[in-house]
Amino acid sequence: MFLLTYKSCNLCDLINHILELAGDRNTANDNNKKVQIRWVIFDAFTVYSAVGGVRCSQFGHHKEIKSEMAAVGTWAFSQSAVERMQCMILAGQNSTDVIESAIGEVENDVDTGRNIVGRGGFPNSMGIVECDAAIMEGVPGRFGAVAALRGVGQPCQVARRIMDKSPHSFLVGEGAAAFAQEQGFTIEPNDRMLSDHTVAAYQEFTEKGIHVSGHDTIGLIALDLRGNITVGAPFKSPGRVGDTPIPGCGLYADHMIGAAAASGDGDKIMCYCPSFHIVELMRQGFSPKEACCSVLADIRRKVGEDNCFEISLIALNMKGEVGATSSVEFPYTFWKQGMDSVEMHVLPC
Repeated sequence: MFLLTYKSCNLCDLINHILELAGDRNTANDNNKKVQIRWVIFDAFTVYSAVGGVRCSQFGHHKEIKSEMAAVGTWAFSQSAVERMQCMILAGQNSTDVIESAIGEVENDVDTGRNIVGRGGFPNSMGIVECDAAIMEGVPGRFGAVAALRGVGQPCQVARRIMDKSPHSFLVGEGAAAFAQEQGFTIEPNDRMLSDHTVAAYQEFTEKGIHVSGHDTIGLIALDLRGNITVGAPFKSPGRVGDTPIPGCGLYADHMIGAAAASGDGDKIMCYCPSFHIVELMRQGFSPKEACCSVLADIRRKVGEDNCFEISLIALNMKGEVGATSSVEFPYTFWKQGMDSVEMHVLPC
């Protein structure tokens, strides 16, 4: 190989430069030159995708995307998590560690359980707390998820371990619990996963048939200075798997474009793959706000304006631009490089 850093945006100039270099190699015959040229062109385009942050190159043209540091979270109770993300990102920690740490605090706090998130969440119809969680990096193939996991207060940590250590991407139920134990996690008894609030709610359900309404989940997206973007979303699963741990539905990320997360009625959301659609629209040039609004408008057209279910969407692109939309009143928290503190925005119904 004799070309690794040539940066011309003109394909003809690039090929001519390669031919000139190849012509100087007197020991190579014509056939060898052709083989070398093919390999040099391949290597040149591969290097363009790996140097200088986030860069894409195709047919001699490349553009460099200067990423910003940013973080966004769904619902008002994500504010403390986004504040923690702000501190960690500014300290130079990578986005995956940021997501895992910030979500872990929310998951393991019984006070947020009433938002159907992690420890302190509402049990299923058998009185058992089961949790779903997923984490996805923008890099292809980097995804991990658990569903119906019992006895672990921070299921997103198990999802991260699956992404890093397991040949599989998604483990459920007893298999997820067995993997967690193999990785050193303690499986706690069910009463340690409940709170006084959720115990009382379950008693009302069994004695009076009173159901708890609500579909809140937490979704967090982090973007660090190196251009790494990660999205994560855990929630308590009442006897079924919803959209949260399913890539393209509850979350989706692409390190060249951005990431999106969904919250709401997971049984309905998973039918429309909104997070994937948002990222693909951003790939086509839509802003995060435009992409979110377009996806929700498409869902409304399909189900009918009067039949739209609870769904809230957030997105973040590699420039640090955020967008959100919702079928219900939707507070979300946001921080971007240059802002002194985390801000909360509330979208009206």
